[in-house]
Amino acid sequence: MGDVVRIGSRASKLARCQVTEWLTPIAEQFPGVTFKRQIILEGGDQDRVTPTLAEVAKSAGGSAFSSNQEAALVTGRVDVIVHSLKDLPTSLHQGTLLLTTPGPREDVRDVLCGSTLAGLPEGARVGTGAPRRVAQLLALRPDLKVEPIRGNVPGRLARTKGALDAVVLAAAGLNRLGLTPEVREVLDPALFPPSPGQGALGIQVRVDSPAAKLLAQAGAPHIDACVRAERALLAELHGGCSVPVGAWGRVGADGLLHLSAAVTSLNGAEQVSAAGEGPVDDPEKLGACVASDLLAQGAAGILSSIRTP
Repeated sequence: MGDVVRIGSRASKLARCQVTEWLTPIAEQFPGVTFKRQIILEGGDQDRVTPTLAEVAKSAGGSAFSSNQEAALVTGRVDVIVHSLKDLPTSLHQGTLLLTTPGPREDVRDVLCGSTLAGLPEGARVGTGAPRRVAQLLALRPDLKVEPIRGNVPGRLARTKGALDAVVLAAAGLNRLGLTPEVREVLDPALFPPSPGQGALGIQVRVDSPAAKLLAQAGAPHIDACVRAERALLAELHGGCSVPVGAWGRVGADGLLHLSAAVTSLNGAEQVSAAGEGPVDDPEKLGACVASDLLAQGAAGILSSIRTP
């Protein structure tokens, strides 16, 4: 690698903003290193055919938004990948690891654009490509007609100008793109727990690579603990980034790590939730404990029914 670090990311404007967000303080910390960006197209970026929600949920376990980047990392085309952590499977490619999650973490919450939830008329059409968001919406508003959508953030926002009454998006992406004025309602994470890792960046490197050694001390430990608890819960449930699992970790005023989570059926009819707290230095244990509580309440049955044809 020498004094050059090659950074890979997806091609979207949001992905480029995320690289800038991570790279700005890193470049100041390592003024003698040259950082070069490289765009890597993913299957999800190139596939413009929108799958049904059931098809997305049944494909859980892999990711259409990370596999090509991981391949580029493993083969040495790039040294670092900057991901939206919520898009990254819990099982990483062999020989790679995640660095300590950088901070600050963006807003973890989901938002509605086009209308508020209460302002949507009966039978309103709401767009989202995420089974978790579909399930959580229908749990509160079973009358809604949820339509799967795919594409970049501006394209999805444009659907509210006629085809749809509202769309659900991540606050983090809108904030990073300067599109916060489009938000009509911020959804309460107690009712709409976000995707594990939402709002956080995932910095993936090869194990024992020069980049891993160089950047080993970068990151925010408390934010890292939150997302590690969320991802540990998801791993215990054998879920991927396309299943209706929400998890929200945060460090409280008491200094403890708090984690709340929910698993919801795609039609919104069934939902189990759990919460717990524990020491910040053992986030995986907390994630496993809250996952065990969810499983005891029937989460496995909900998830298996989604994956079963």
